Amino acid sequence: MTTGDTAERSLAHWSEAGRTGMEAFYALATEDYRQLALAADWPTLLRERAHEGWSLLDVACGSGKFPTALLRHAGLAEAGLPDLAYDLLDPSAFSVAEARGVLAPPFVARHDLVMTLQDLPTDDPDQPDHASYDVVWATHALYALPPDELDAAAEKFVAALAPGGLGLIAQATSTSHYLAFYDAFRAGVREATPYTTAEQVRDALVRAGADVREQRVTYQTGTSDRAVAEGFLQRCAFDDSVSLEEMEAAPVLGDYLSSCRDAAGSYTFSHEAALLWL
Repeated sequence: MTTGDTAERSLAHWSEAGRTGMEAFYALATEDYRQLALAADWPTLLRERAHEGWSLLDVACGSGKFPTALLRHAGLAEAGLPDLAYDLLDPSAFSVAEARGVLAPPFVARHDLVMTLQDLPTDDPDQPDHASYDVVWATHALYALPPDELDAAAEKFVAALAPGGLGLIAQATSTSHYLAFYDAFRAGVREATPYTTAEQVRDALVRAGADVREQRVTYQTGTSDRAVAEGFLQRCAFDDSVSLEEMEAAPVLGDYLSSCRDAAGSYTFSHEAALLWL
């Protein structure tokens, strides 16, 4: 049983107690990261910034699915890149440990930063590592960011990136499954703070002074296994107290789920992710 608002429930699920739900979610959501790995020429992008002693900040690193996808689908392991010092930032110590455990060359774990992006000490002269990263990315990572903290987080993201560095935030758009589902969940099951959209993140980055180029990718995920669908959707809401049957019967949410389900009962979820390049 989970209670609390969006950010609180999100953090609670990134824990050992939430591992079953996390694994259920990734039965489908691993595709999110494969799509990002295929969306750009990552060996070239990183080679252009590569040098001895270079560094990367993974914002809200989760369980490390994005670096894993890059190694599996983007050919980074064969790219001959020098070791890249990889800092892991997440308010969940569980997530930091999970992500650290899956890193492989050229990614070399360095600092564990158990904090929010808003708390990153980019202006601390005693911690210069946190203000001059060659690469900073946040991939499907900022949905539960409180709306009143979005501008502060965007300013920290921009401040963490070295001049000429590569920045990327990948986030679902307002019409994508994650946002559409959670809006319907909030309307039909439980009031909560909405998720942050790609459009809101883009606007906050612009307000923070960033020059942002936007790229969009669309794709679908799906399953005919109701147990998989239930686990995935519960994690989409960070709420394992509501069964799939209850979701299907709920006002608003039931209509949304019906639009994703075919006559045989299989689910297909439509996704659109915005890649916000700095």
